[in-house]
Amino acid sequence: MFRYIVRRILWGIAMLFIVSAVIFLIFYILPSADPAVLRAGRNAGPQQIAAIRHVLGLDKPIYVQYLRYMRDVFLHFNFGYSYQYSVPVRQLIFNRLPATIWLVIGAVIIWLGIGISVGIISAVRRRSFVDRASMTTSLAFISAPVFWLGLVSLYLFAKDIGRFKIFDGQGSFAGASTVFEKAGAMLLPWLVLAAATAAIYARYMRASMIDTMGEDYIRTARAKGLPERTVILRHGLRSAITPIVTLIGLDVGTLLAGNAILTETVFNIPGVGRLLYQAISQSDLTTIQGITLFGAFFIVFFNLVVDIAYAYLDPRVRYS
Repeated sequence: MFRYIVRRILWGIAMLFIVSAVIFLIFYILPSADPAVLRAGRNAGPQQIAAIRHVLGLDKPIYVQYLRYMRDVFLHFNFGYSYQYSVPVRQLIFNRLPATIWLVIGAVIIWLGIGISVGIISAVRRRSFVDRASMTTSLAFISAPVFWLGLVSLYLFAKDIGRFKIFDGQGSFAGASTVFEKAGAMLLPWLVLAAATAAIYARYMRASMIDTMGEDYIRTARAKGLPERTVILRHGLRSAITPIVTLIGLDVGTLLAGNAILTETVFNIPGVGRLLYQAISQSDLTTIQGITLFGAFFIVFFNLVVDIAYAYLDPRVRYS
């Protein structure tokens, strides 16, 4: 097990190098705007732009720029300076990360609670009215885009513009100071982000649970006279939940990496996704590159956590 973890860590580091190289080539060989011009401003002259290009090292060969960037990232955890804000990208990310963590944690709790519960009930009561209704509802939520759900929920339930003033509206999280105020401001974004994801988890959980409940060891547990509740939750759920662990590892990693960009933009949440949207709209290449590489770390890390969790959740899975 220890050797497997070490191999996975080394593979993760190699993947980060590959991702960083691809990102660097995309943003520096085929840029949409000159970083020196963005940093200098609209009224800067050619000499000032050339000086800024020299200070940023943009006049160096591409491999020199890449090696410098890798040195700063892996030795000093420095992703460079934002062209628009003139502050370290690391500072921008860390300032926005708490809001994204708030959004992701609440949404994960909601979609796991709903998705796993609905999936188990649908599998146990297969082909019943409850099963058909839940699967039809989940399909509807999967088909609905997140930004559409967000806009509709604001129109219906936001206190500022909604028809039924129940939840806090846009931008309320930025003005919240206490934990309860932040949780209240996040209720509607949590529900919107969790809606489609919970539907996906419910369908995966149902399919996995149906397959698991047909295994021989489930029939053996029933033959021993164990209560059905124990058979389902202790024996069936532990094996059936393995695909869910894979999904949650990927989903949490990508959301922390900024993939909650639509939800954060619709609800004006000052998170990493919102920062990524602003960087894209302003052609802030350094910030985009830093967020992308920072997100790649999250994805590699949570993939490693998922692989380790397999051995503990499913006794049939062991790593040499």
